[in-house]
Amino acid sequence: MRTTPATAAEADAWLTVLRDRRHLHHVQTGPDGSWTVQRTPDAEPWTLHHPVLAIDYIADILRDVHSRSAETGR
Repeated sequence: MRTTPATAAEADAWLTVLRDRRHLHHVQTGPDGSWTVQRTPDAEPWTLHHPVLAIDYIADILRDVHSRSAETGR
């Protein structure tokens, strides 16, 4: 459980790492501080309007990555 609120800088850093490691196809920061993200080239883009929403989205991706790596015996 978090004891501090999510920040835009934290969300931005996580999204950058996930994109660089190819867990996200596309990440774009909007002028209003939101993020538009796309998991795969064919996936519908999502707009995350708040750092808390971005961190929740990131947590879902990390759970998927972890479960996939556990299935392959990593």
